[in-house]
Amino acid sequence: MELDDQVYNRIVELCNKGNVFVENEQNEKAIEIYLEALDLVPFPKEDWETSTWIYTALGDTYYYNSEYEQAKRHLYNALNCPNGASNPFILLRLGESLFECGELSKATEYLLRAYMLEGYKIFFNEDDKYFQLIVDLI
Repeated sequence: MELDDQVYNRIVELCNKGNVFVENEQNEKAIEIYLEALDLVPFPKEDWETSTWIYTALGDTYYYNSEYEQAKRHLYNALNCPNGASNPFILLRLGESLFECGELSKATEYLLRAYMLEGYKIFFNEDDKYFQLIVDLI
């Protein structure tokens, strides 16, 4: 399924604007913009590829805001969207969010999945504590 071009272009425009807010460390404004973009996606939202990257952007932004429960919620949604379950970044960020929520067995599962898809390089710019959680299992 494809979105109407006008709707798709507006979603892209909003997400680009949200990305600029993130780059300028204005995460609250970015979240508002990403949510506005998500509102344009028809139901069921999990059927649309655009939702994959909007939910991922939301999860990532909440993660950087240290709002790990919110990050986890949006990343689980991203996981259920097209290509979400095979996206190593989504798996990584979900694992990290679960770690921060104290859900270590689930965190291990998702961090291992990310590692299996990308190897150590996906952990290269991340806090070592996340890789240390799985190092004995690989």
